[in-house]
Amino acid sequence: MNELLEKTLNLASLLESWGDTNVLALAGALVGFIFGFAAQRSRFCARAAVIECCEGRTHERFSVWWLAFGACLLGVQALVFMGELKPADARYIALPGSISGAFLGGLFFGAGMILTRGCASRLLILSANGNMRALLAGLVFAVIVQASIGGWLAPARRALASWWPVDGGPARDLLYLLGLGASGGLVLALLALSTGLYFFFKTHPNRWGLATFSLITGLSIALGWGLTQAIASQSFEAVQIQSLSFSSPSAEMLMRVLSSATSPSPGFDAGLLPATFVGSLLGALLGGDFKFEGFKSENKLGHYLTGAVLMGFGAVLAGGCTVGAGLTGGAIFSLTAWLTLLAIWLGAGLAWRMHKSMGWDL
Repeated sequence: MNELLEKTLNLASLLESWGDTNVLALAGALVGFIFGFAAQRSRFCARAAVIECCEGRTHERFSVWWLAFGACLLGVQALVFMGELKPADARYIALPGSISGAFLGGLFFGAGMILTRGCASRLLILSANGNMRALLAGLVFAVIVQASIGGWLAPARRALASWWPVDGGPARDLLYLLGLGASGGLVLALLALSTGLYFFFKTHPNRWGLATFSLITGLSIALGWGLTQAIASQSFEAVQIQSLSFSSPSAEMLMRVLSSATSPSPGFDAGLLPATFVGSLLGALLGGDFKFEGFKSENKLGHYLTGAVLMGFGAVLAGGCTVGAGLTGGAIFSLTAWLTLLAIWLGAGLAWRMHKSMGWDL
C-alpha cells in the first residue's frame, strides 16, 4: 500500500518541494475530510453505542460503531501484516505510558461524554452541523486539554499517571504480551469485522450506503497510519507516524487561534481538525442535516461544561479519546489504548446508570 501511495503522490518530490510539515498537514487534511464526511453520514457515535448497550440493545448506533471499529482494525492490521506499518514506532507503544492513567482517564472521559452528549470527535462533527451546544463544549474541552498538558491541571495529571507507569516497547504491545504476532492481529481484526458485519446487517438489512460510510469511517484511520508511515519512510527528518486523534489537536488549534507566534510547526494535526469540520459540514449540507441549535431548558449548561472538563482532563491522562486511543491506538493493539477504550465504556455506562437513577434527562 505504501508503494502505491508513494507512486501516486510522488512523495519524494512533494517533500522536496513543499517540505515535511506541509505535506503532513495535507495528509491530515485528506484523512480528516474523509473521516468527517463519513462519520457525519453514518452518525458514528461512541456515546450512542454505549447507551444502546446499557439498554440491552445492539441496534442502529452500536452496529455502526462496531462496523467502523472492525474496519479500522482490519485496515491497520493488514498494513502491519504486509510490513507497510511499524506500530512499534508509534507513540502508543514506543513511549512510556501509564496503566493508572489509561484506566482513570478513560473513566473520566466516558462519564464526560455522557454529560456533553458526544465524545471529542462527535462534538466537532455536531459543531459543523450547527449545534452551538457542541461548539461550546468543544471549546471548553480544548482549554482543559491544554491546561492538562502544561497548565494548572498538569500536576494532578502527572500524579495520577505516576501511580502505575509502564515502560514503552513490548510492555505496551498487547499482541506481544499475548504471544501473538502480526498474523494473530490480522485474525482478531477479521473476527471483529465479521461480527461487525453480522450486527450491522441484522439491524440494517440492505442498508449498503450506511454500511459503506461506516466502513470508510474506520478505514480512514488506516489511511492516516499508512500516509504518515509512507512520509516517514521518504523523509530525511524524524516524522512521527500517527493517525486520527482529537484531544491534543484541539489544544494545538486553540493555541494557533490565540497566538500564532507560540504555536507549534504545522503537521498532520494542523490539517486534521479544520478538514474534519469541513467534511462534516459538507455531509450535513448534502444530507439536509444542517440546523442551528442552542441550549434548551432540558439541555443543562452545567452538564455540558462539567462533561467537557472531565473529557479534557481524561483524554490527556489516558493518552487519547475514543478515536485517538480507542480506535487509532487500539488498532495497533496498544495495551494502554485498549484499557482506555474499555474504561471509557465503563465510565460512560456508570454515568448513564447514575443519570437514570437520578431521573436526569440524557
